[in-house]
Amino acid sequence: MNFCSQCGSPVERKVPPGDNLPRYVCDNCGTIHYTNPKLVVGCVPEFAGRILLCKRAIEPRLGYWTVPAGFMENGETLQQAAARETREESMNDVEVGSLISVVHVTHTQQVHVFFRARMLHDRFGPTSESLEVKLVTLAQIPWNDLAFPSTEFTLRRYIEDRAAGSDRHHFVELERRFS
Repeated sequence: MNFCSQCGSPVERKVPPGDNLPRYVCDNCGTIHYTNPKLVVGCVPEFAGRILLCKRAIEPRLGYWTVPAGFMENGETLQQAAARETREESMNDVEVGSLISVVHVTHTQQVHVFFRARMLHDRFGPTSESLEVKLVTLAQIPWNDLAFPSTEFTLRRYIEDRAAGSDRHHFVELERRFS
C-alpha cells in the first residue's frame, strides 16, 4: 500500500501507538490500514458417489485441477460463497453441507475453508474460470495435477471421512508451495 484510501496521502509502515504489529499508517489523517488474511471458500460437490472437479482456466495454476473455490465476497456467508463459486466455475448448484477443512496458508495471507456439498442436478460445464469440468470417482482424482496443496489436503480428508462414515473437521497450516 502506498497511499491512504481516506485522504490520498502517502502511508508509512510502522507500529502505531497501542499496537504491536506494523501497519500502514497515514500521518496526514491518522488512519490505520489493517491488512488481514483473505478467505478462500469452496466445497467438494458430490453426485451419485462421484465428485466434481474443475480444470482452472485462470492463473494461478492454469490447467490444473481443483474443487470449486474462490475468494469470499463481502455480504455473503461462507456457505453462500462456496455455492456461488461452484456456480461460477461449473454452472452447477449445490446444497452446502458440513465443514471439511480449514487450511491456514500463512505464506499467502489466506485461509481456505472447504465444505461437503450435494449437487442438486447433474448438469455442469466449463465457464470462463474453468477449461473442463467433470465428475470423477475417488480412484480417478488426478493427484499429480491438483492445483493447490489445500485442495489435496481437503480431498484426502474427505476420502478418509467418507470411508470412516464420519463428518470430521480438519485444521492445518500448510507451508508447501508449488514451483
